[in-house]
Amino acid sequence: MMNLPNAITMGRIAATPLIATLVINSAWQPRLSAWVLFIIAASTDYVDGKLARDRNLVTNLGKLLDPLADKLLLIATLLPMYWLMRDSLFASLPASDAWAAGETVGPIVASVGERRLVYPFVTPLGLVGLPLWILGVVVLREVMMTLFRQLAARRGVVIAAMGPAKLKTTFQMIWVGAAFFWFMASTAAVEHGWRGQAWNAFALFNGIVGTVSMVLAIALTLYSMGLYWRRYGSIIGLPGSSTAPGSQARAG
Repeated sequence: MMNLPNAITMGRIAATPLIATLVINSAWQPRLSAWVLFIIAASTDYVDGKLARDRNLVTNLGKLLDPLADKLLLIATLLPMYWLMRDSLFASLPASDAWAAGETVGPIVASVGERRLVYPFVTPLGLVGLPLWILGVVVLREVMMTLFRQLAARRGVVIAAMGPAKLKTTFQMIWVGAAFFWFMASTAAVEHGWRGQAWNAFALFNGIVGTVSMVLAIALTLYSMGLYWRRYGSIIGLPGSSTAPGSQARAG
C-alpha cells in the first residue's frame, strides 16, 4: 500500500544515485550539495517512521521498503567513501610538507606517481582511512539482511528493524555524514588556503566524531546480525536460531 510514509521512503531511494554522483566530484560545491542531500535523506528515515506510527500507517510494504532504503543509501554512500578514503585503517600523521596544500590539514597524496588524493579522518593519534575489509563487512551484512528479509517474507514473516540495528543505522549515518562533510570542508580548505589552530581543531573534532561513530557502527553491525541470526534464522534453516519457521515474527 502506497501512503505518505512509503512515498517519503521511495524518495529516499530515488535520491541515492544523485548523492553518490555529487560527492565524487572534485569540487567542494557539489560535495556540499551531496552532504546536504545526504542529511535530508537520512532525516527522512525518522520522519517516515514517525508519520507511519503517529497516523497508524504502518504497512508490511513500509516494513520492507524502509530497511531497503537504508541499505541502498548506505551502500551508495560507502562506495564513494571508499574511493575517497581508501587506505589502511590507521596511519601516522604525515609531516607538514606531506599535506596536499602546504600546512593546510586536508587531503593527502597517497601515491606520488598518480597524484591520487585521499581524505582520511584526522585524529590526535593519526589518520584513519577506510580499508576494503571494513567496506566488505558492512556491505556483506546489508546484502545478507536484504536477502534474509526477502526469504522470510516469502514464508509469511515480516522482519522489522531491531533496536540494536536501528542504533547501528544511526551511527552509520553519523559516520557517513562526518566523512561527507570532511570531503567538502577539506576540499574547500585546500582551495582557499585555510590553516591555523581553528581549522586544525575542526579537523581533529570531525575526525574523532567520524572515527568513533565508525567503530560503534561496525560493532553494532556484527552484533545485530548475530541477533537476527538467532531470532529468525530457523525461518530459512539456519542453525542456532530460536524462531519456528512460518511464525509471524515482528521485531521492535
